Amino acid sequence: MGLTNSQYDAVMRVYDKRRINSHHVEEERRRIAYEKIPELQNLDRAVVDSALSQVRRSLSPMDVHAAGGVSVPFRDLLKKAAGGEDPSVRRRQLLKAHGFPEDYLDPVYVCPVCKDTGYVGSQRCSCFDAEVIRLFYTQSNLAGILEQENFDTFDISYYPEDLLQSQTGRSSREIAENALFSCRRFADQYKSGAQNDFLLLTGQTGVGKTFLTHCIARELLGRGFSVIYYSAGELFDKLADVRFSKETDTSQEILDDKYLSGCDLLIIDDLGTEMVNAFVGSALFQLLNSRIAGGLGIVISTNLSMQELSRTYSERISSRILEHFTLIEMFGRDIRVQKRLRGSRPS
Repeated sequence: MGLTNSQYDAVMRVYDKRRINSHHVEEERRRIAYEKIPELQNLDRAVVDSALSQVRRSLSPMDVHAAGGVSVPFRDLLKKAAGGEDPSVRRRQLLKAHGFPEDYLDPVYVCPVCKDTGYVGSQRCSCFDAEVIRLFYTQSNLAGILEQENFDTFDISYYPEDLLQSQTGRSSREIAENALFSCRRFADQYKSGAQNDFLLLTGQTGVGKTFLTHCIARELLGRGFSVIYYSAGELFDKLADVRFSKETDTSQEILDDKYLSGCDLLIIDDLGTEMVNAFVGSALFQLLNSRIAGGLGIVISTNLSMQELSRTYSERISSRILEHFTLIEMFGRDIRVQKRLRGSRPS
């Protein structure tokens, strides 16, 4: 689960906010308890006064016998302040007697294991990993949609068995089942070294390519991989804005940042629907090269065939894809139309 410095800082800000919020809760609880139990406030003040007295005494030479690492005089002072009892015991007695939970004034933690630090010793707490996954979901551009579009909700019934592909004679159902299996395997084996982590989904509009990219994203995000999703038009507009703006950033810097060249998986949806020009071709080639060289996976969906990709962009781009990408074809009728015919709302 690789994190850039800025991503790590973003996670740690979550813990900073937790501690601040917890402090506010603790202060409010203390205010309420003191208001209803004046004796409790007097007890805490006496304990503080005893601690200050002990500090002053420690600054002067004196013979203090220690027991268990706590000086006997100080322990006696604390008990005296609590009426002869341990202050923590007396505090709980007072809270319970006035209808409060005994732990009402204990420190408040979202995660009691790490006490909202994110670490247990030098090891990351399990809650830290959960926060990383939440961050990845937020940064993926897919927040929300993956609850509806994932492997569990993929509906094979939209691919008829009686619709045959003329070139191969295979049915739409068989092709979809093979695509589903291949995408599951891609997600299961991602970063395992058992495959090239580059995938190209091709097929006509509305046959489920984008849905399958969402399925892959959901699986990998749930396992703690960082996934960034862009439609092709959105991606190249972002790069063009930076490249041709008057700011100091350049397209190279954007390509090298945590989002495009740093995430574990980049998904480019609907490649070929953007306005293609020399800049787009150059940016795509550069992006492919940087991620392939870094061993960072890419999933691309497109309505274009390999021949059309070569004509639309360049042979060097199509050759990179042919060399490194696993090709998955989709075939069928437009699912959006089928949903309307079934009386369902299009996704």
